[in-house]
Amino acid sequence: MNTSNVNPAEVAKFERLASRWWDPDGESRPLHDLNPLRFAYIAGRVAVKGARALDVGCGGGLLSEALAHAGATVTGIDLAPAVLDVARLHLLEGTLHVDYRETSVEALAGEMAGQFDFITCMEMLEHVPDPASVIHACADLLKPGGRLFLSTLNRTPKSFLAAIVGAEHVLRLLPRGTHRYAQFIKPSELAADLRRAGLVLEDLRGIGYNPLTRKAWLADSVAVNYLACALKPA
Repeated sequence: MNTSNVNPAEVAKFERLASRWWDPDGESRPLHDLNPLRFAYIAGRVAVKGARALDVGCGGGLLSEALAHAGATVTGIDLAPAVLDVARLHLLEGTLHVDYRETSVEALAGEMAGQFDFITCMEMLEHVPDPASVIHACADLLKPGGRLFLSTLNRTPKSFLAAIVGAEHVLRLLPRGTHRYAQFIKPSELAADLRRAGLVLEDLRGIGYNPLTRKAWLADSVAVNYLACALKPA
């Protein structure tokens, strides 16, 4: 298993959250609140039912299960074994099937190149040493005509205030140290990595989020969180 593009400290952060991943009022609360918006963004751009989907950095399986519920054949990958255990355990509460694997996206690209209709990689790029490596591997894993969906954080003063000062220190929605500002990714940097991987950026949208009302929406401003959709040309 290729684990060169991983920061063990980042994996350890999410391992500590594993047992409470599916608690909508716990440390993963923002993920629960954002998941319906992310799913709607994906479902508005690809046919989910019957598609073969890969969820990179799947965590405890929030998005993986939503995609499976909508009729996709889903593979979810992560490098945090305790979190994957929680994802597999949660499947036992229902009738859904997700193929969860403890592997890196780079390693999977060596095994399953060109096999996925679409790939999701949500709030993961800012936690790895080399985001471009992840994007290149995703490009290899996509079928021609497939799409890659990404979400990450812009590197702006506004995102520092919202994601670190606000979310971690003031509102305490996330554990302190969840994010490192230096690892946030500007849209221009993401676009360049997509282009070098042979992908075409189709759409870029900001995410608005009110932690008090727990409402999330698509926004024109990409100053904090943003979503991207990229196409692998046929």
